[in-house]
Amino acid sequence: QVQLVESGGGLVQGGGSLRLSCAASGSIFSINAMGWYRQAPGKQRELVAAITSNGSTNYPDSVKGRFTISRDNAKNTVYLQMNSLKPEDTAVYYCAADPVGLGFEYWGQGTQVTVSS
Repeated sequence: QVQLVESGGGLVQGGGSLRLSCAASGSIFSINAMGWYRQAPGKQRELVAAITSNGSTNYPDSVKGRFTISRDNAKNTVYLQMNSLKPEDTAVYYCAADPVGLGFEYWGQGTQVTVSS
């Protein structure tokens, strides 16, 4: 069982930056992958960043070059650095864990990110 707690959301002006944190209840060293998803009102949840245990990262085109995911295994924490934020980035952001490569099965409670124009 992995418990995830997100923090760092808030209100920011367009063009600004935020850093989200995801603290895990146990060691993330051996977790296959960690990810960040987001869900805007009326839209499906979408993956915005993922990082594997060996440090490989994956981003959709909508955030590539603006968002950076990283993990600190010593602190059992995953981060999402978001730069050049746009109003369309407004959503609830969720941290997720894929322990053994079978999919993201553990989720945090989400943190709201609102970008004003």
